[in-house]
Amino acid sequence: MFRPRRTRIYSRAIFAASLIALAACSNDSLTGPAPRAALLVSTRSPVLFVHGWNSSGAIWSTMIGRFETDGWAPTELYSWSYNTAQSNSVTAQQLSAKVDSILAATGASTVNIVSHSMGALSSRYYIKNLTGGSKVDAFVSLGGPNHGTNTAIFCLQTSCLEMRPNSSFLNALNRKDETPGRVITYATWWSPCDEVINPQSSTLLKGAANTQTACLRHSDLYQDAGIYAQVKALVQ
Repeated sequence: MFRPRRTRIYSRAIFAASLIALAACSNDSLTGPAPRAALLVSTRSPVLFVHGWNSSGAIWSTMIGRFETDGWAPTELYSWSYNTAQSNSVTAQQLSAKVDSILAATGASTVNIVSHSMGALSSRYYIKNLTGGSKVDAFVSLGGPNHGTNTAIFCLQTSCLEMRPNSSFLNALNRKDETPGRVITYATWWSPCDEVINPQSSTLLKGAANTQTACLRHSDLYQDAGIYAQVKALVQ
């Protein structure tokens, strides 16, 4: 595992763990959850979920449901769909507009981005080349082809050409600094059994907190309960 450049990840995780422990110890003595929920809503950034190639925002229903069960409001959780055949740079422009609409609607100053697969590329482009460097609090890549995947050779769409190892898009995206901007936390999760990302180590980013999962398939990364708990602690 690489050591993350932004050390606030540890304080955030510790803080989240403390909240969980406090809730477990004091649940019987609480007269109602409203004050606690109001505090969390007012202090955390909303989450934007970005899906991958040949997919849609509907894939996030399980993870979003878990967030809501754990007390997050619908106004803190946003799924989003886009044309996965287009260039990831075009998607990044649309992502920028989506983020701005969320910030305007919620009054928040930053968002957290949780991405799956190719969704990492448009999200990272937004952070590096557009305005995302100052508007993203935490960035999560679940099985992202951050350094390309050999499975993209079977697809001729523009987005797939960009996902191929050593593509001009990826070379530019990864040049100099793989975790740029004022984003507080970069984190990735990768599986040694991922059948889509080849090689699986493509997901890892220099300067990020990189976590190897159990033997999970590509689509399991956004449905697994253990990964959800880790992501929730990160964006809490």
